[in-house]
Amino acid sequence: MKIIIADDQPLMRDGLKIIIENELDMSVIGVADNGMAAYKMACELIPDIVLMDIRMPFINGVESTRLIKKEHPEIIILLLTTFDDDEYIADALSFGANGYLLKSIETTNLINCIRKSVCQVTIMDKHIISKISEKLSQIPDISNEMPKIQDFSDREIEIMKMMLTDYSNRAIANACFITEGTVKNYITNIYRKLKTNDRKKAITLLNVFFTDVQPK
Repeated sequence: MKIIIADDQPLMRDGLKIIIENELDMSVIGVADNGMAAYKMACELIPDIVLMDIRMPFINGVESTRLIKKEHPEIIILLLTTFDDDEYIADALSFGANGYLLKSIETTNLINCIRKSVCQVTIMDKHIISKISEKLSQIPDISNEMPKIQDFSDREIEIMKMMLTDYSNRAIANACFITEGTVKNYITNIYRKLKTNDRKKAITLLNVFFTDVQPK
């Protein structure tokens, strides 16, 4: 796995690099000290994974994630932060981030999360899941009744998962061998069940939804 580390703290960058390069199946191909440098490096080197700090100079990790995912949606981005405040969570996930972890994570868990992320599993620290759930519980039209897995058809679930990986409607149509119009109809129905018409909000809800339905 080719990995880029983006963090403005040299100690953190060096520490992560040492940890990762101890693994036989992982290699650090670049390090960046700000969000803009991370974006440019990712577009040039095309890594498998970017470990992205949230708070960095020039542009933060959330904006860097947006830029990278716009051009290279296949790149996996795991966001790392010392802060578990919810001001970044929704935006980061809506831009296609594949995971959100606290820097206090244990080394073994971090390595496991990196490996799991390549299997298209959304990686979320339990404290962050709690933060999102708490925020959603304060929204009346969501807290009253979140949909259950059985409320969605197999095709809707398939499309929802592709939405989480930042597939465009055209890409979804090609992957499912259906028309874009049919995809739009499915997404409209998904929005209705999620009680929203906003894609950004829908992506946030779907991240929580699929986390909740994973086997305990």
